[in-house]
Amino acid sequence: MSDSTTAPASPVVLEAWFDLQCPDCFQALDDVRALREKYGDRLDVQLRHFPLAKHKHAYAAAQAAEEAFEQGKGWPYAEALLARTAELGERGEPVLMEVATELGLDAEEFDTALIDGRHLLTVDADEAEGKAIKVTGTPTYVIDGERLDGGQSQDGLRERIEEIADRLLRG
Repeated sequence: MSDSTTAPASPVVLEAWFDLQCPDCFQALDDVRALREKYGDRLDVQLRHFPLAKHKHAYAAAQAAEEAFEQGKGWPYAEALLARTAELGERGEPVLMEVATELGLDAEEFDTALIDGRHLLTVDADEAEGKAIKVTGTPTYVIDGERLDGGQSQDGLRERIEEIADRLLRG
């Protein structure tokens, strides 16, 4: 599991199961940003990886995001990469390095991490856990044990997440 957007002691955890080559996940960023703005550090949004087989570069992108988290820029990296899903699909892994460079990440360390596979186990563990909880598409959210599938439609998801978060925050 990757780092989160807020302090680990946040009272409400929202797992966001994303494929970083998925255009629907890019669209879902608007909801993620709105939720972060509304709840601040009371909501811990955690990026979880679920690379879909139909996206050739999603698995490498997940590993790249993990390295970006290691270097302290995980969410900015994921968001920048999601903004370039079409380009990632067309040009492949060079896009991963370009985004890292644009964000000022240590490019040499980043490249080494992709070559040596140091984040393979994290991505594999996320993928296995996603399958175990019946994630089938992206984006999918899990909050308070409830799985909300955005792969078919994202309509109403943010409102449902807010209902659950508000309930949990009220105690």
